[in-house]
Amino acid sequence: MSDKIERIKCLIIGSGPAGYTAAIYASRADLKPVMYTGMQMGGQLTTTTEVDNFPGYPKGTDGTAMMEDLKSQAERFGTEVRFGLVTKVDFSKEVGGIHKVTVDETTQIEAETVIISTGATAKYLGLESEQRLIGGGVSACATCDGFFYKGQDVVVVGAGDTAAEEATYLSNICNKVTLLVRKDYMRASKAMQHRVDKTKNLEVKYNTEIDEVLGDNVVEGVRVFNNISGEKEVIPVTGIFIAIGHKPNTDIFKGVLDMDETGYLITKGKSTKTNLPGVFAAGDVQDKEYRQAVTAAGTGCMAALDAERYLGSLD
Repeated sequence: MSDKIERIKCLIIGSGPAGYTAAIYASRADLKPVMYTGMQMGGQLTTTTEVDNFPGYPKGTDGTAMMEDLKSQAERFGTEVRFGLVTKVDFSKEVGGIHKVTVDETTQIEAETVIISTGATAKYLGLESEQRLIGGGVSACATCDGFFYKGQDVVVVGAGDTAAEEATYLSNICNKVTLLVRKDYMRASKAMQHRVDKTKNLEVKYNTEIDEVLGDNVVEGVRVFNNISGEKEVIPVTGIFIAIGHKPNTDIFKGVLDMDETGYLITKGKSTKTNLPGVFAAGDVQDKEYRQAVTAAGTGCMAALDAERYLGSLD
């Protein structure tokens, strides 16, 4: 452990649209923010090849390029962006207290305010062929990437409300949607199941799992198998949407901050305030409903404003 402890006004944990937007606003408020990016600098969006639905990019942009733009903007106003992973936290429970964090298990930082924007990680099946084609036809967000498959055939994997919602959403823009359900029933609400049943170009295959994603550089199809009969089948598709859930990156905050049963941080009312004074949460780490870059950016702005007001109230 380093003997020298750095004290800062505003610490931002995690990058991505929420973190970088918080950094822009915090910098302009003269909070002199320091950001630790985490191991995936730029967050989930760096796994997306094209972003067409973020305001200000009329011709679209690359996910990684967009994160570089946000990073450059934050740095222009004075944010210090550091590559590193926060491995331990010791947050104060007192108003005006100092929050302590450890970075990479060796460096200790003290902060007057902390903005958590560690995001959430999409759950995937874990197949080598699936992982290889993420960004080449495999996606975990129909709202983000569905437009690119307009008029084409796609597959959705999942059995809950998210899978049903994504499948019916895609049915409005795609030629055919095949929903793969691992068991012989769906976990989705009855209302969502009725929507699925009423959608003409949506076929549900029960007891069906993916054996392999087909294609070299882009998805060309999927080989599936019936987990009862063992029978295999190839479905020609250009897009595969995995909708089996997300895991918020909140493990180091367990027992410290209030979170729901699935690990999402709980914020108060319309604010980004957590249960501890001076600690704020923005982006997908506290949002399991929308999970969009633009909504994450919006809460990043809110978190910086909340942090500024909190510090102002101490003067």
